[in-house]
Amino acid sequence: MDAAFTAEQEEIRRTLRELLLKRCGPDEVKAAVRTQAGWDGALWRQLAQQLGLPGLALPAAYGGVGCGPTELVLACEETGRVLLPSPLLAGAVLAAPLIADLGTPAQRNALLPGIAGGGLTAALAVPGAALASALGLVNSDTSSGSWAGGGRAGGIQARRTSDGWRLYGQADQVLDGHSAGLLLVAAHAGGYARSRTLLFLVREGAAGLARTRQTALDETRPQARLELRDVSAELLGADEDEGSGAVAAALTRLGATAGAALAAEAVGAADGAFARTVEYVGAREQFGRPIGSFQAVKHRLADLYVQIQAARSAAYYAAWAAGEPDGGPAVAGLALAQALEALRAVAGEAVQLHGGIGFTWEHEAHLYFKRAASDELLFGPVHGLRARAAERAGLFDEGKVAV
Repeated sequence: MDAAFTAEQEEIRRTLRELLLKRCGPDEVKAAVRTQAGWDGALWRQLAQQLGLPGLALPAAYGGVGCGPTELVLACEETGRVLLPSPLLAGAVLAAPLIADLGTPAQRNALLPGIAGGGLTAALAVPGAALASALGLVNSDTSSGSWAGGGRAGGIQARRTSDGWRLYGQADQVLDGHSAGLLLVAAHAGGYARSRTLLFLVREGAAGLARTRQTALDETRPQARLELRDVSAELLGADEDEGSGAVAAALTRLGATAGAALAAEAVGAADGAFARTVEYVGAREQFGRPIGSFQAVKHRLADLYVQIQAARSAAYYAAWAAGEPDGGPAVAGLALAQALEALRAVAGEAVQLHGGIGFTWEHEAHLYFKRAASDELLFGPVHGLRARAAERAGLFDEGKVAV
């Protein structure tokens, strides 16, 4: 493993950081989340047209840049640093890789260029709060599709008709589900007897589809409730008989890259909150001297710095492991757990060290605190991530002793 980044990778990071620092300050973030889409459309078009951000990890044959997980991780670290509200996570990180992995050639040619160009936004819809389970980050039983309803009532059900597939059910907490032009819906087919989980494509404006933007703890991650009442859908891929096995394998592969990207995003957010805190304690004076000169404050900041650097190393390693066979999912889960813990610690200390102003809605410290709490609810819990990684490594196998 070569731990050094290439000149191209460093340029991606530098260019994106410079643009976001100019266009995505705290005031711009607060204004963007209150728009109907929940993000700045003009900034998203600039990121797509000038930097190719949504197609960074997509093949050049489909209009993408043709980079890999490492470049995507570096980009997510920079978007996390400023808490950028955008369709990057829902579309480029979660939905597009599944279309590239499972879609037919016609589906790939029809959909991926639009996603890579930023004109088509996409979202992955799974029932309830089961996203981390669907990606295999916290659940050991992904192949059965129990997270998608298990063939019983609940979740989203699919039935085959003479003119195609119809979906009915409900999904909550769908990232960018209220505004995405394309929905990638995980649904249960075959009833209890032939239980299997399949992925379906649902277009914006489909008859019977109701989308409601939810009030979310973290406004920078818009979420929606989807209600599907006999909605016409297109099967992703050509072979429905592959069923849960192919879908589960694709979701597990996605979990490796998505986990690394989410870890890097959390590291970027932690680093952003840390930098703001260091700047503040260097300027805020008490007893005639900056509070950052007090030994107790120095010790707290030093502990946070160590946590951030450890989480960053884990995220970078997870990006490398995502391209390796069998090692990616376990590493991604551990990296994500480390990053979520670091973000929670930094965000909490940022509020405390900013003093009275850190508790106000006007200050940006609460944005980082909400991101930390929301991410652990959406993609954790941390102990679940670590338990699943340990299970993958065989630490709980009978007869094995961990040393």
